[in-house]
Amino acid sequence: MKTTSDIFKPVSIGPFTLKNRFVMAPLTRNRAGAGNVPQPINVEYYRQRAGAGLIISEASQISPMAQGYPGTPGIHSPEQIEGWKTVTDAVHRNNGLIFIQLWHVGRISHRSLLPGQALPVAPSAIRPKGETFTLNGLVPFETPRALETDEIPGIVEDYARAANHAMAAGFDGVEIHGANGYLLDQFLRDGSNKRTDRYGGSLSNRMRLLREVTEAVTREIGAGKVGVRLSPENTFNDISDSDPQATFNAVADMLGGFGLLYLHVVEGDFVSGEKKLDYRQLKRRFNGIYMANGGYDLERSVRSLENGDADLFSLGKLFLANPDLVERFRKGASLNEPDQATFYGGGAEGYTDYPFFEGE
Repeated sequence: MKTTSDIFKPVSIGPFTLKNRFVMAPLTRNRAGAGNVPQPINVEYYRQRAGAGLIISEASQISPMAQGYPGTPGIHSPEQIEGWKTVTDAVHRNNGLIFIQLWHVGRISHRSLLPGQALPVAPSAIRPKGETFTLNGLVPFETPRALETDEIPGIVEDYARAANHAMAAGFDGVEIHGANGYLLDQFLRDGSNKRTDRYGGSLSNRMRLLREVTEAVTREIGAGKVGVRLSPENTFNDISDSDPQATFNAVADMLGGFGLLYLHVVEGDFVSGEKKLDYRQLKRRFNGIYMANGGYDLERSVRSLENGDADLFSLGKLFLANPDLVERFRKGASLNEPDQATFYGGGAEGYTDYPFFEGE
């Protein structure tokens, strides 16, 4: 059944006009080439999905010390910038928009992936539970090294430099990755941040790094080209907070003062499937474009838009398996099922070989 919902109509946000309100969520696929440089197969993958209102690229490390997994692209070397140019050019030739997600994994890494076999860094020297994937397979997480106070401005500068590199690579904007248990999230949460300097203790102090990163990035490229992603309830990567509603209400208030293009929120915990927070509070406090993520499909997205609960909807697995997802939604067509065995690493299988819809 076809639908004429407003969700398919163009929408203006900041300096951009999106073709529709569906956003391709950032999806780690571990298929970058040597030197963590995007390669031709990545170009084809993103080109196929240019029908999204906006593409947010897979998370891309801002420095060699920011990497957490094999085969993830970076945005810190000249070769990576040139590789990404081929991606953004292909998306733009197909009338698409694409942002890059700026990433520092913090403690969710392993010395085998880092320069000089250095220990991963974090707000505090707390080893996360579980294992991480390396070139030698799964290994237990290591106890990270707590960042010294005077090291933190250098990380802020890495974000600003990466944002400039993104503009040089032809991206339309950037998304600051503050979610899913990575570095900025580690600083926000009281379960992982036990610091006693100006970056720890009080909620205001725990928000300081995200605030400084957002200030630096918006200063470099303009707030109208910047979004931020948060995951208030997500426990992925052994992350926790004693009062996530209070913490992320305050974060939304803080971010709302920057005039950002959007706030991108992972709703609920994709580990447990639970959703307890009142996300309308975050939308109201941010007082700007609110992008919702977390199990959204066509029906749920339309309902949420009609209720005024969200403005944009980021979809992950559905875009992964359906390069022409928006057209399939528009035509009421059946959807391809994602093949989880091919999510991470590999070649074209499960990456660029999902079929397009060929029916009426």
